[in-house]
Amino acid sequence: MGLFTSTIALLRRGLRKTADALGAGLRSILHGRRLSEELIDEIEARLIGADVGVKATREIIDRLRADFRSGKVDRGEDALAFLKAQLKSRWSEAECAITMAPTRPTVILVAGINGAGKTTSVAKIARTLRDQGRSVLLAAADTFRAGAVAQLEIWAQRLGVEIVKGAQGADPAAVVFDAVDAALARGVDVLLIDTAGRLHTQENLMRQLTKIRNVVRKKIPDGPHEVLLVLDATSGQNAIRQAELFKQAIDVTGIFLAKLDGTAKGGIVVAIRDTLDVPVKLVGVGERPEDVQPFDPEGFIDTIFEAGDGSGGGDDGGGGDGGGD
Repeated sequence: MGLFTSTIALLRRGLRKTADALGAGLRSILHGRRLSEELIDEIEARLIGADVGVKATREIIDRLRADFRSGKVDRGEDALAFLKAQLKSRWSEAECAITMAPTRPTVILVAGINGAGKTTSVAKIARTLRDQGRSVLLAAADTFRAGAVAQLEIWAQRLGVEIVKGAQGADPAAVVFDAVDAALARGVDVLLIDTAGRLHTQENLMRQLTKIRNVVRKKIPDGPHEVLLVLDATSGQNAIRQAELFKQAIDVTGIFLAKLDGTAKGGIVVAIRDTLDVPVKLVGVGERPEDVQPFDPEGFIDTIFEAGDGSGGGDDGGGGDGGGD
């Protein structure tokens, strides 16, 4: 998967709520039973309930009904296998990998709304890159929120990575300009740009994101190589509308879906892909820095269905990728 490698144990823990709600729920109604029109209706309701989305659910259910009526699928276990295959087929593995530039630095621009866990997500990405032996430079372009630069600076010190920062209230584009210069001069592997959280309806701040992207392009014509939008998985379908407007402003190339461990609606990854034509590339499945995982469609869907036996127990509280940005 390129920059990131998946750990199945972390996925199982992080996707427990979705697995219990979707995987275990489907097994409970399908195991050992003959398929019927009524059961297909129940499958449809459970997919919608997991935020898989109306478009994907309709397509999957229409195909399932056709195969059921033609006799190709007649047992509950067959329906489970059919659902897994259909969900997996909605992505290619290549589109979910993080893009690396042919020459240093790879520039990753990270954006998101307030409270999505953006700055924490930036730190998690930086930690993963550092652990792989890659040199990382952080650009603290969130100059609007009080304490945001200090927060990222603390992370930089903990992780042992360098940071370029400006004063609170400084022009974020100017900070990025300096950071790109520093990344080129120092020959770092990856430049990670943390931007201010903003509502997708704040047009002036969305224009600021476009400006930041353009500053990068003036220095590095093929950059940013990734534009990651951090979305809070617990916000469900609301996250999709947010993403639509961010995509218009900065050509989002991938989604970092944070706080998946805090929701039973992990099916939102499907709705995001279908609605936005943008793949989820990273997922946050816990509060720890190591809990950032690559989005591997095969492993993700398998985990939801294989872990869906209720063995995870009850909610242990907390969850998510940390508060604030």
